[in-house]
Amino acid sequence: MTRFICISSGKGGVGKTTLVANLSTVLSKIGKNIVVIDANVTTPNLGIHLGIPLYPKNLQDVLRGDSHLYESVYEHPLGMKVIPSGISVEDLKDLNTDNLRKVFDILEGTADIVIVDSAAGLGREALASIESSDDLIVITNPELPAVIDALKTIKIAEEAGTRILGVVVNRVTGKKHELTNEQISSILDNVPILATIPEDKNVKEAISKMIPVVHHNPTSPASQSIYKLASLITGEKIDVPKTWYQKIFGGFF
Repeated sequence: MTRFICISSGKGGVGKTTLVANLSTVLSKIGKNIVVIDANVTTPNLGIHLGIPLYPKNLQDVLRGDSHLYESVYEHPLGMKVIPSGISVEDLKDLNTDNLRKVFDILEGTADIVIVDSAAGLGREALASIESSDDLIVITNPELPAVIDALKTIKIAEEAGTRILGVVVNRVTGKKHELTNEQISSILDNVPILATIPEDKNVKEAISKMIPVVHHNPTSPASQSIYKLASLITGEKIDVPKTWYQKIFGGFF
């Protein structure tokens, strides 16, 4: 049985697509059969993050009925299968995001996990992803506007009957102005915080090279947090890559 996990955020720019690209990479690396969908059809970025910004057939073609889903599946060198969305303005014509449910139906039984990169915000496009998925992970930043929008996303998922796995707090610096995990959890009605991902310069470097940071620098702080998140989601023990310093001195602290 295929598990459909939607990664969503009420606010754009919090790192949703970065998480999708990297979480999919880790899950694939540990042997899971992974399909990742860029369901953000109006402002897609997943293909850019994964080094495939242009592809002959894409999700928009499928949603319009111009091509079969399997024509739009890209076998990525890192192991997962990717269904990208086109970045051209022309790709936006005559779309019906309600057909996303049909795409999910076709994918049922073809993978262990399907990771869905939803549109940012709470419009029809994002709702289609949330409502069509089994589980939801909400990503936010430790700032009040982002957390308030995350709360709206959670409420919509509850109404849709989508199971909420929890929240990922991204780009954490530890500065005094940031909300703490306890404050965030309280605002979000005590929805569990699955992971805290620190601000990490390696992420920006990886994005510039169109490579997931867990592959570009697997021992970076952000990468290690994503490995731990993957372990939590699967319920399996996953070895987190360690720096030489952690290997030598980790047992003393």
